[in-house]
Amino acid sequence: MAAGTEEAALGYEEARDELIEVVRRLEAGGTTLEESLALWERGEELAKVCRRRLEGARARLDASLATERATEAEEAGGEDEDAG
Repeated sequence: MAAGTEEAALGYEEARDELIEVVRRLEAGGTTLEESLALWERGEELAKVCRRRLEGARARLDASLATERATEAEEAGGEDEDAG
């Protein structure tokens, strides 16, 4: 599986949990320089996945709120016409 495909398949919680494990391993030490660099690179990839997932969730939330505000504005406009 290609790295991009693997990242796309990871959910937020999975990426976050793996990132926590990567950080724990880096903080614990005891790895070679090469292993530490590989862990760091994996951590960067996982952080990007988390960031993209959160940005996507934020966009969906913003869109939902905008739709809700538009619906409320339309309903309020309709009430004004009925009152007149």
